[in-house]
Amino acid sequence: MDGLNVSIAFFFLVVGVCQVLRWLSKRLLSPGTHGCLAREFAGSFQLCTSCLELRMLMDIGPWGGGFGLDVVLTLLFLLSAVHGAWFDGASANPTVSLQEFLLLESGLAATAAKLLAQGAGTGTGWAVTRLYWSWELTQLHFIQNLISPECSSSIRASLPHAAFVEGSCSFLFHLVLLKVRQTHPLCRVPALAATVTFLTYTAGPFTGAFFNPALATATTFHCSGNSFWDYVQVYCLGPLAGMLAALLLFQGNIPRLFHKNLLYSQKSKYKVPKAKVTAQVEGDKPQRKGKGGKSNSEPRA
Repeated sequence: MDGLNVSIAFFFLVVGVCQVLRWLSKRLLSPGTHGCLAREFAGSFQLCTSCLELRMLMDIGPWGGGFGLDVVLTLLFLLSAVHGAWFDGASANPTVSLQEFLLLESGLAATAAKLLAQGAGTGTGWAVTRLYWSWELTQLHFIQNLISPECSSSIRASLPHAAFVEGSCSFLFHLVLLKVRQTHPLCRVPALAATVTFLTYTAGPFTGAFFNPALATATTFHCSGNSFWDYVQVYCLGPLAGMLAALLLFQGNIPRLFHKNLLYSQKSKYKVPKAKVTAQVEGDKPQRKGKGGKSNSEPRA
């Protein structure tokens, strides 16, 4: 279990460093730069390093470390909860940033800046994790260094099936995200953490269950077994299609593209009582005049 303890210490160190980076960026940078660049960079770096270390534990731990999948899934849930609580509004996911753009919550320039920051944070996280593995602090890292040059693709199904799996994971994740994003963090954070853990458990054997193009790029794009275009179809187009389907189902339309609701009819919240409508119609009728041309509307004694 020494290897597991070292990995847990690594998780704590990464989270602490990223929190310091967020604190410094708030003090030194403008709010716009902090939101578009520093916050997304720190979130993507934290997510990438944690994911790479977790995947190492998942692949090697059962036979090299003496612990099972239940330990890794528990760590995944806890780390997902920590990420959700401390990301400070960052998504660290290109499909989430594109969803915010389609919901008119973010402009084109801000979305492009977020995507660049996510790519930079993910690449930096990959480089730092590989450097950390090269120190071979535990037997697990020693084994990881031996097998990492010969890594194989995470796609263990046909391309259509794999793309469908990643798209379905993205669809369910974004549907839950749209449902809980306005709720209190005490409800939102555990709900998203449980969703990520469930999707990883069910879809992991087929594609690795990334449903995050930036994370998949750092984790499996360099591995042999599939071409670059295969990876793009499964890990980029699949999650993008899932996000669009979830947005269309939840909203009824895509606000950036359509103003009219395509799925649900818009009904007025306020109903006019029939009695008032009848009174208005009767009031519109011309009043009859009596003898002498006087109106019958005069009050009677």
